[in-house]
Parts: sequence; C-alpha cells; structure tokens
Amino acid sequence: MEKQKEKFDARLLLVTTLLISICSIIYELIISSISSYLQGDSIFQFSITIGLYMSAMGIGSYLSKYIKNDLFNKFIFIEISIGVLGGFSSLILFLANIYTQIYVLIMYLLIILIGVFVGLEIPILTRIIENNESNVRENLAHIFTFDYIGGLIGSIAFPLLLFPQVGFITTSFLVGTINVFVAILIIWKYKKFIINYNSLRYFSAFIFVCMILFLCFGGVITKNIESGLYRDDIILSEQTEYQKIVLTKHKDDLRLFLDGNLQFSSKDEYRYHEALVHIPMMYAQSHDRVLILGGGDGLAVREVLKYEDVKEIVLVDIDKEMTDLCASNEQISKLNNNSLKSEKLKIINEDGYIFVQKNEEKFDVIIIDFPDPNNENLNKLYTNVFYNYIKANLKEGGVMVCQSTSPYYAKKSFWCINKTIKSQFNTVIPYHLQVPSFGDWGFNLAFNGQNIRKDLNVETKYLNKNNIDTLFLFGNDEILSMDEVEENDMFKPVLITYYNREVQNW
Repeated sequence: MEKQKEKFDARLLLVTTLLISICSIIYELIISSISSYLQGDSIFQFSITIGLYMSAMGIGSYLSKYIKNDLFNKFIFIEISIGVLGGFSSLILFLANIYTQIYVLIMYLLIILIGVFVGLEIPILTRIIENNESNVRENLAHIFTFDYIGGLIGSIAFPLLLFPQVGFITTSFLVGTINVFVAILIIWKYKKFIINYNSLRYFSAFIFVCMILFLCFGGVITKNIESGLYRDDIILSEQTEYQKIVLTKHKDDLRLFLDGNLQFSSKDEYRYHEALVHIPMMYAQSHDRVLILGGGDGLAVREVLKYEDVKEIVLVDIDKEMTDLCASNEQISKLNNNSLKSEKLKIINEDGYIFVQKNEEKFDVIIIDFPDPNNENLNKLYTNVFYNYIKANLKEGGVMVCQSTSPYYAKKSFWCINKTIKSQFNTVIPYHLQVPSFGDWGFNLAFNGQNIRKDLNVETKYLNKNNIDTLFLFGNDEILSMDEVEENDMFKPVLITYYNREVQNW
C-alpha cells in the first residue's frame, strides 16, 4: 500500500475537478436560462433551479457514503452519466416544451438527476485521494480551490462566450462532451485502479464519439427544434449578444420574433405603429426632435418620417446587430421603407436607460417601444425612476408615449404602467386598439405641460379622423381600479409579477 501511495499522482484529479466544476455551473445556467426563455419569470426560474440543484447536490453528497468500493469505476460512471444527461438537457427541455404538457416536471427531474450526480463527484474524488495519497490535506485544499475557480470560469464563459456564439443546444453537447472526456482521462491515467479496464475504455470511447457527433450536428438540431417553436418557415435565425432574432415567413406574412416573442407581423404591424406614433405626434407642440427608444426594426421611424417638419430622429436600441439587420435585410428594409438609412436619423446602440440618464438635449416627442416587461432588465425601463428621466428629456409641451402591453390579457400590467407613469406626469391618457396578431393592445400617453390635439395630416392605412376617438374608450372588462395595482419601482418590481402571472393565461 505504501508503494502505491508513493507512485500515485493526484495532479490529474485536480485538473478534472476544475473541468467538472465548470461543467456543473454551466448546466445550472443552461437549464435556468432555457426555462426563462420558454416559461418567462426569470427570477423564479433561476431561483428554483439553484435551490433544487443545490439540494440535489446535498442528496448526492449524502448518498456518497454508501459508495465504498471500486471508487474509480464509480467515478467514471458518474462522469459519463452527467455528460449524457447534461449534454442532452437542452434538447430534452425544448422537445418537452413542444411536444408535452409536463415541461416543468421534466425540468425538475433533470435538475435533480444532474444535481445528485454532481453531488457525488467531490466526495468520491476526496476519498480516492485519501486512499491513495500521502499528502491528503494539501490535495484536498487544492480540490476545493479548483472547484471554486471552475465555478467562476463556467459562470463567465457561458454568458460571454458559449451562449452568444453557439446557443443552448450546442453548448450543452460541448459541456457534456467535456464530462465524458474527463472519464476517458481518468481511465487512461489510472488504469491500474480500474476494474474491467478494456470494457470500460471501449464503452466510454463509444459514448464520447456519440457526443462528438451530436456536438457537430448541434446547429442542425437547433434549426430543427426552432422550426417546431414557430408556426411559419424560419428564414433567418441569429443569436446576438442581447437576444435571439428569428424571422419567419408564410406567403406574404413576414414576422419578427425576439427571444421567442412576436414583435410584428407584416400583415397588421401598421395598426400598431400608426397608433404608437401618430397619436403623440398629433398632440405635440413641435416635431423638431423625436426620440425613439427601442424600435430597432425601423417601423416606428418609418411613421415619424411621414412628418416633413421633423428635423432629427434619434433611435436608441441596445442591439447593433438588430439595427444593422433591419437596415440591410431586403425584406425588412422594404417593410420599413429604408427608414434606417434616412439622413434625418441618428442611431445610437446603447441601453435606453443609460441614454436618458445622461442625455442633456431635450426632445419634442419621445416614443418608447420596448418589449413587454418579462424580465428584470426590461423592468427597469417601466419604473418610476425611468419615467422621471423621460420627463427630464422632454421639452415643455412635449409628449411621451409608451407601449404598455394588453389591457385585456394583461390588465394589471397595463394599469400598473399607467399608475407608474402618473407618478411622474400630471396628465396621462391610456388608449388601445385591436391588432389582429396581438389582440387588444394598449399605450399610455403623457404630457409635459399644456397640449392641444391637432388633426391627423399624414397618410395612414388604419387611423382616420372618425376612429381616433374610439381608441380612448375602454370596456368594463378592460378597466381596473388604481387601488388594485401598485406603482412599479426599481426596488419592488411588481410589474414583473403581474405580467408573468397574466401571461400564463394569455
């Protein structure tokens, strides 16, 4: 035994600790991110994933005490199991969302199974070192050091490198392949400790080749999965630093999706954008300078350019790839009339919150066209603090409008936005209209001073002098008392809770 200890080299075990720690944190991030993407409510999804995962790891650590013999073989089995489960986790989750009604149950089972196996890893590694290494204390310290460092590397690599470059499914297969590769390293380095060495070597090599094949075809699998998520044919799919952009087409209906959420249908987008733009433009004292926050598709810009007295339009959209795409893509640029190439337009690719916070040049009209508030990053763009900055960016007599989701399907969300805007503006008027692709859709109009409505004097496809007044009428099933909702702020983001609860029944 003493002779074995002298010859035992624990350095590779320390390297494997780093690798398995990287893999472990990435699985956790993948599952929580996919669940946020598919189910919404990112705070809940990340919280439940972390909680279940940590608990399952605790169960795995507890169960490790019953593993007494053949530690190397058991460790190799655990690594291969994690590699297969984790590697196929993204694929399983997307398929569960498309083809079953039990996505949540499958997600929980995946989290628990992966967590239990991960919980077994470090205790078994520790006991391998205890049984074969004389310098136990130092090596155990190294194991935990590498474990924590691996967690840091994984948590940085996933959002900054892996997810933006290759997406969920390919990342899963890549990380799963790493786990299986760890098993192969252990087999190669410590073969004298392994029972049934040849059988285990061939089996692990077979699994490794399978994982490599799925990794190579990850892009193809992703495209096939995406086709099941969307009704129409996908003609473009890009993952940017900030969002997943998907463009679909069926006959002459062009649709844009961001992170799976419909942004427009070419069949009826003019209804939405005419209401978004022309109502505030009718009330504004001047049209000299117009600020559009969001709206990277250029459709709101198209409507603003109908006013000859507009001297400058500033479009602030955080995603440069989005604005570049909508300026260069032939089908989108045809829909927006090449508005993103207008000489009157200045495009700034920056966080809208940061822009209004630091901007010093005021605007006559501010048009807020952000996606619905379904996560924390978007929530800050619907808070009282943000609307305070918006007011500071408006000239006297200026007008602001904010898309405010559906007053029918998301009643509390709509009136929460209305109440939050009222905390900063004295006069706020809600209005809405039917957009066939979305249903009943609402907006909130706010004034910085006295404003008088003028006639609509530009060409439109939907709005006219006879139907404009109907936009300001609400049915009893769309009205909510202000006592039933709270104001949304940075420190208590009630809007996310309202929206995520309502969207479940949407």
